[in-house]
Amino acid sequence: MKTTIDLPDDLFEQTKIAAVKRRTTIKDIVIQGLEHVLRDEEKAKPPASALARLRRGYHLGGKPLTRDETHAR
Repeated sequence: MKTTIDLPDDLFEQTKIAAVKRRTTIKDIVIQGLEHVLRDEEKAKPPASALARLRRGYHLGGKPLTRDETHAR
């Protein structure tokens, strides 16, 4: 799919230089960058089982604290 993005001039110049050094295209560098960001985003997501445990909560014993007890200093 074709798309248009506006890049700051200095970033565009750096990208052009990087593309020449790597003997690739600006398109390929943008694709690699997006894949890297999205891959890191997937790694940052907690597993579904961990989210399910958090939603169920944990019984830590005792009775719930009141708001004042929670914020007492």
